[in-house]
Amino acid sequence: MNIWRPQQTIRVKALGLHWRGDRLLVAEVPDDTGAPKGVRPLGGTVEFGESWHDALIREFAEEMGVQARVTGAPQVFENIYTHHGMTGHEVVFAAEVAFDDSGFSDRFTFAEDSGAVANALWIAPLELRQRGIALFPTALGNFLGN
Repeated sequence: MNIWRPQQTIRVKALGLHWRGDRLLVAEVPDDTGAPKGVRPLGGTVEFGESWHDALIREFAEEMGVQARVTGAPQVFENIYTHHGMTGHEVVFAAEVAFDDSGFSDRFTFAEDSGAVANALWIAPLELRQRGIALFPTALGNFLGN
């Protein structure tokens, strides 16, 4: 099992907001025991010299094998957080994306670029709140009406 800690630098992230009706595509975020501690939209790190737009398309191709299209302007926000006593700092570009999701069940697994297997599902933001499931980054809820 991989135990993740934030890097002690500012990271730039690109997250894709893909919807099935009122349900958002998210991946489970595990704690150190492997149990889910919350969820986050799919996406990842913007590499040096890469635009957030290109990073988002690349991440969906790598993680899900799909050709995503960015369909909306990004919401850009800063995310400063603490994870197991360590501070993380990100600038996040979150934008709506579209792709053919007909080949995916409501819940599926995919491989992260670290090699870790992740669980993904579509879930309504309202259901997240009702079930007490954390949405990461937490500031994203402001843009989704949470």
